[in-house]
Amino acid sequence: MQYRHLAFIIFLSTCYFLLATFLCGCTSEYNLATGREETLFYSTDKEINLGRSIAKQVEAKYKLVEDPAVQEKVDRIGQKIAQGCDRKELVYYFKALEGKEVNAVSLPGGFVYIYKGLIDIASVDELAGVIAHEVAHIVARHSIKKLQASMGYMLARIITAQTTGSAGAVYGADLAFSEVMLGYSREDELLADKVGVRYVERAGFDPHAMISFLAKLKEAKRKEPLAPLSYGRTHPYIADRISVVKQELGENISFTDYINRESE
Repeated sequence: MQYRHLAFIIFLSTCYFLLATFLCGCTSEYNLATGREETLFYSTDKEINLGRSIAKQVEAKYKLVEDPAVQEKVDRIGQKIAQGCDRKELVYYFKALEGKEVNAVSLPGGFVYIYKGLIDIASVDELAGVIAHEVAHIVARHSIKKLQASMGYMLARIITAQTTGSAGAVYGADLAFSEVMLGYSREDELLADKVGVRYVERAGFDPHAMISFLAKLKEAKRKEPLAPLSYGRTHPYIADRISVVKQELGENISFTDYINRESE
């Protein structure tokens, strides 16, 4: 028992040392998506390297759609959204994954993946809304801030692996992959919807399609069991998301919207 206690103390001390060392390099900057001055522990270069490592994990575990027309469609829409977003220093990658899930995921550094199941039920404008939502997560650095909030051993390990290029990089990427794929907080999701409306409008797509897609998503969720990586699994109630989009578009929130919240 004494040995375990000592090992735990050594473990915590090591974590605090690595974290304190890393915090010396933190910077503050204004985030256009959140509208706040934020302290960041990860530089853009480190974020891109981390995202690239996680992207390798995604493409090793999930199969890319082989149809070039589908990939071209996703990338074409994505690049239009990226041109109007608030982080121009990134190179954005948009790819389609095989799978029936109505799901999409964004990674640090500009990587966005859309499942074929989502693409099949979405119009062009609706797909633009989904992609804009995921780009908004990247602009707001939600993945990075989620990893930062974890602190402790996982963050220290990822930082060490990514900054030294050691053999532990794969392990660090595994940890980050698991954390990012678990989804975002309710507040992050609602902010991504709000910011996504702006990006859709700037790109010349119909932002009202975000509402019609959410209605489709609600119907799809009724018909199918919840998948492990379902687009709705960690997201807020769909009625809440529809209300946020309507508010951003300057539309009135009706009594029916409130009733729908209660029913969900």
